[in-house]
Amino acid sequence: MSLAVTFKALSDPIRREILMLIKKNFRMSAGEIAEALKVSPQSLSYHLKMLKESELLIESREKNFIYYELNATLFDELILWLKQF
Repeated sequence: MSLAVTFKALSDPIRREILMLIKKNFRMSAGEIAEALKVSPQSLSYHLKMLKESELLIESREKNFIYYELNATLFDELILWLKQF
């Protein structure tokens, strides 16, 4: 985990909103996220890419759909790191 990449991903309000939506709903498809946030598929694709690269999201495939879930392990590691201060 690169803290710089993780914090860069967390710095954007749309990406934080995506994380909150997924937290609330446990897992969501890209279509569900785009509909909830009223963003274009291109914009959402960019934000999801950033969140996956930072390892904040995990994707899983089921038939024709890709679902996104929070990576709880990474959030636990972030909390432990922050508690040092």
